[in-house]
Amino acid sequence: MVPTLQPDDLLLVWWGARVRPGDLVVFGHPHHRGLLTVKRATSTDPADGTRWWVERDNPDAGSDSWLFGSIAEADILARVITRLPTRRHRE
Repeated sequence: MVPTLQPDDLLLVWWGARVRPGDLVVFGHPHHRGLLTVKRATSTDPADGTRWWVERDNPDAGSDSWLFGSIAEADILARVITRLPTRRHRE
């Protein structure tokens, strides 16, 4: 999620929060069991609204719904509230 997030950033999240378009969300990666992933929720499925399309902020790195499809709303664990940069990023 560079440039929005840096590798050592800490995230304050709201577990179980309602998701809105544009939010950063935390979910289990659908192809890598046990890997928590952060992506931007961009829209819901117009047909039923129970699945979210998630995208990366850096189109040149990582994977997102263009590769693995939409994510069930029930699989989204948390919404990112804020980024807490580590000391290294403040220098």
